[in-house]
Amino acid sequence: MGALLTAGHRARRLWWRVRRPRTYGVKVLLRHPEQPHLVLAVRHSYVDQQRWALPGGRYHPHREGAAAAARREVHEELALPISGDLDLLTTVETRSEGKRDELTLLTGTSATAEMRTSIELREARWVRDDLSDLPEGDPVSRWLRLALAHRTD
Repeated sequence: MGALLTAGHRARRLWWRVRRPRTYGVKVLLRHPEQPHLVLAVRHSYVDQQRWALPGGRYHPHREGAAAAARREVHEELALPISGDLDLLTTVETRSEGKRDELTLLTGTSATAEMRTSIELREARWVRDDLSDLPEGDPVSRWLRLALAHRTD
């Protein structure tokens, strides 16, 4: 199944290069419910499998807002409910992969520490917000680093 996800991702990237669509994405810096110095880091199964990143995904703003999409993605990927409101960290526009992507970075607190990873993820773990719990030398997503730099707590 992982090979199917990878093939689908590659086909989508090719389409983006040809079509240059406008897309919208959301990523969530999720805090542990009892230990706020811990944040959730994930490894995806379909791309950059070694890179630690944030949970999140694409959304269509005419169907749902960024916060609703963030809740949906976290639930789909990890079966985690989010407690309370999500706060905006920053919005970034990128042109990577040939598309025009508006990425919204949000932060919030998980309602529980127990998670169940979907097929989209290789791994998920709670790590210190200075990332010192991650294995030395493991790559870390620029969006995870940017989200940590923008938080105010």
